[in-house]
Amino acid sequence: MRLHRNLVFAVIDALHLIFNEGEYADKVIEKVLKYDKRWGARDRAFIAETTYDIVRWKRLYTEIAEAHEPYTRPHLFRLFGVWCVLRGIRLPDWKQLEGTPERRIKGRFDELSKIRKFRESVPDWMDELGEKSLGNELWTKEIAALNQQAEVILRTNTLKIPKPQLQSFLAKEEIETETLKGYPDALKLKERKNVFTTEAFKDGLFEVQDASSQLVAPYLEVEPGQRVIDACAGAGGKTLHLASMMQNKGQLIALDIYESKLKKLKIRARRNGVHNVETRVIDSNKVIKKLHNSADRLLLDAPCSGLGVIKRNPDSKWKLEPEFIERIMGVQQDILQNYSKMLKKGGQMVYATCSILPQENTEQVKKFLASEAGKEFELVREQNVYASETGFDGFYMALLKKN
Repeated sequence: MRLHRNLVFAVIDALHLIFNEGEYADKVIEKVLKYDKRWGARDRAFIAETTYDIVRWKRLYTEIAEAHEPYTRPHLFRLFGVWCVLRGIRLPDWKQLEGTPERRIKGRFDELSKIRKFRESVPDWMDELGEKSLGNELWTKEIAALNQQAEVILRTNTLKIPKPQLQSFLAKEEIETETLKGYPDALKLKERKNVFTTEAFKDGLFEVQDASSQLVAPYLEVEPGQRVIDACAGAGGKTLHLASMMQNKGQLIALDIYESKLKKLKIRARRNGVHNVETRVIDSNKVIKKLHNSADRLLLDAPCSGLGVIKRNPDSKWKLEPEFIERIMGVQQDILQNYSKMLKKGGQMVYATCSILPQENTEQVKKFLASEAGKEFELVREQNVYASETGFDGFYMALLKKN
């Protein structure tokens, strides 16, 4: 691989914004890719993937490079040098990479790889929490799986097209996909490509949605004609999946505390040809009270630590703090206690998170069931989805029934 100065400099700029300015990796990549309109798909892929890679292995690389916060430009070039050496990429004779100690880098890598927190590049507290919560064996497997690059998975919008037809449609646009057993609407890209520029995307024939996330809507067992509430809808990935399962029939109410996210959902719904969604901002308790005892089905896709989706958000390893997990567990229990009142007798609700920690998952459900608000509910079934078992994101789902 021949390294191009302008592309490498773009990576260094991106790392500065992520590590020193605290910006989110996905937003930084978006910004940096606009630097030069002449960059082709391969150039853009190099910038995005190299940046994500160095972010993912930040702790390991900084230990090897002996680089410390705040990272100066020479420090960032040292991290880049480590990335090159460990990937067997020949270093160019640029002054920024002069004197990169290749043998020492390889030696340090071998040494540090024996210690999990360095090998898997996680903060001490996260490594301790993972082991305490999941046990040594499962955590070791899980964090290794979560450090793999996420696959690009599409969900067929069955309101507009059957899956085999979407496959051939995409093949015409030179995007090869394969089906996934056990995921009825999913297609996996054989190689990474920007699918957002395709005609198929513009026509609303699919959404990008991880395979694990595609398990949540079916878990709720919705039917056309029901009144369904998605109470933490966000930008609506699962809302749109519910709409397609309801065949656009019945009423689907998407709630969220952020109006900006619901605006994105409206745009996506239009593109998807979804007509049965109504959005409401939770700006006071009245919004929830008005809906008490009214829903046939209720989805609580609760805010969480996001430990199950590190694959696609590697910078969250460095942004997440133990205090946040404590705080978000309070929010999760509040949501269960208050939002569950929107379900009518005989109705079903799913509590879901993209976390792998039992304290955010099964323990929250137990606490709810033991409380006054949960006394009419029973747990029908629950499922832990581990990246080490599926290769996709880590998730949790619990189906509860109100008697």
